[in-house]
Amino acid sequence: MAVKETIEAKQQIASPQLTGAEIREKIRLFPWWTVGLIGVFVLTAHLILTRPSYQDAFNFIRAGVGVTVQTTLVAYGIALVLGLFTGLGRISHNIVIQNLGTLYVELIRGIPMLVLIFFIAFVGVPAGVGLLNQIGEWFSQIGLQLIAQPLIQLENSSVPMTTRAIIALSVTYGAFQAEIFRAGIQSIGRGQMEAARAQGMTYWQAMRFIILPQAIRNVLPALGNDFVSMLKDSSLVSVLAVRDITQIAKLYAGRSFQYQEAYVTLAVLYLMMTVVLSALVKWIERRVRQDERNA
Repeated sequence: MAVKETIEAKQQIASPQLTGAEIREKIRLFPWWTVGLIGVFVLTAHLILTRPSYQDAFNFIRAGVGVTVQTTLVAYGIALVLGLFTGLGRISHNIVIQNLGTLYVELIRGIPMLVLIFFIAFVGVPAGVGLLNQIGEWFSQIGLQLIAQPLIQLENSSVPMTTRAIIALSVTYGAFQAEIFRAGIQSIGRGQMEAARAQGMTYWQAMRFIILPQAIRNVLPALGNDFVSMLKDSSLVSVLAVRDITQIAKLYAGRSFQYQEAYVTLAVLYLMMTVVLSALVKWIERRVRQDERNA
């Protein structure tokens, strides 16, 4: 009898009974929204597997996934570099650099993204090509034909729309990321810069080895969220006839008149990509917090 009571006591310790309040709390904290997402994905997969119209739409539209991902990755990489240097310029003690950085940020933030895409693609890029032609002529006058010829022969029509779209996204998001980097750098206490300078470091050495590593770690979640936002905003480049999934979905719907199949498939494809990226961002946030606790 004593042995039986001992075994029951051990089982209660190993698996304690939850109270009603604890059960209700677990139910409340359960991520029910994931059930909704899974339901959307399962329903869409069922439609694609069982209905030929949805299957045709999926097979046609998925060809643009590579262009969407490539455009986003390249544009985001350029925007990171542009945003970092602009953010550093925004906190620079040089009045010219500081005001140029501020002007760039305020201009970009004050114009709608769709307008910026049109402006950069049809005004900015042609102006840049004309400037490069003039630089090439100057190189030709001083005898540097090897450099001059490619610049002189460059034409506006030779710049593909995909490249213009990448430039537009990079310039736009560079301004947003500049503010993220600026806030991250300014979140680090001034005492750390002063301590680094007291140890004999130059300003740029202190910024590179002391301030920037901490600032980047602080702004990683915001940068990740910006990447997700850029993936969604990349749909705007379809106005330039870039063959991303949005443009291909529009072409399919216009050709087949199957608007429901085209845009349901398009929406779910974007949803799948953004959910995966959001999960990755949350994982990075957890890793950063764990590293901070372990440090």
